[in-house]
Amino acid sequence: MNKIGIVVCTNSGADYYEFDHPVEVIHSDLHLGGKVYEDFVDIKAEEFYDIISKNPDIDIKTSQPPMGQIIGKYEKLRDMGYNQILTISISTKLSGIYQSTILAGEMVEGVTVRAVDSKSVSYGELYLVKEAIKHIKAGFSLEEVAQKIEAVIPNINILVYVDTVKFMVKNGRLSSTAGALASLLKIKPILRMNQEDGSLVAYEKIRTSKKALNRLYEIFEEETKGRDIEAFVVYTNNKPFAHEVKKHLLTIKPGINIELVPLTPVVGAHAGPGTLGVGYVYI
Repeated sequence: MNKIGIVVCTNSGADYYEFDHPVEVIHSDLHLGGKVYEDFVDIKAEEFYDIISKNPDIDIKTSQPPMGQIIGKYEKLRDMGYNQILTISISTKLSGIYQSTILAGEMVEGVTVRAVDSKSVSYGELYLVKEAIKHIKAGFSLEEVAQKIEAVIPNINILVYVDTVKFMVKNGRLSSTAGALASLLKIKPILRMNQEDGSLVAYEKIRTSKKALNRLYEIFEEETKGRDIEAFVVYTNNKPFAHEVKKHLLTIKPGINIELVPLTPVVGAHAGPGTLGVGYVYI
């Protein structure tokens, strides 16, 4: 009898969520101020944002989880009796973890691995995990589950409000020239995950925080009008602000389910403090 376990990367924030099905998380490394931390294991979101808020010039970068760790997660599930594994990874446009999960699967005997490129990050990945569990419990095969969640990917929308472009410049997500200009003009960019290829793109450039937030609400209202959705708000060091945003979104779409989720450190390292994401899934 086939049993399906799930592996997801740390960029999903799955560590902060409880599942009713075996889900193993592979953790990337965070290099912070000359020290190396395994995401969530050695440092969690609240501590991380406190550190970088107090030390805005601290040296920071991230690195992929070692192959041995991924293999270890597969072997753990296999030894628990799961002979099939579904892996869900951050967009291939943002990291090479997806390919590593495939290579690791070729190195572990006794399991069949089916990898899915989420073309997303944070709760976009986590939503796919939740959907996968639902389909596994309904008795679908590994390939059927994978195809079902891949069909959901185009329905996941993520908009990102960035408070400062400093960390995007530091981590190579934005050129230093563009970053200096954005800071000088007090531009608050709205970024967006491109569902077609999984890239993170500059969607609009707004001159002030208030205008950027209002524009984000406008986009949300325009794109969800007449649609059934589930929504989520992803926060960094601004949970009270996230609650305010959630409250406002509920005035636009009363009665919908809105999850509040922290942005895990290895993603926050690129976004910086003050970043906030708003997402919605067409259902």
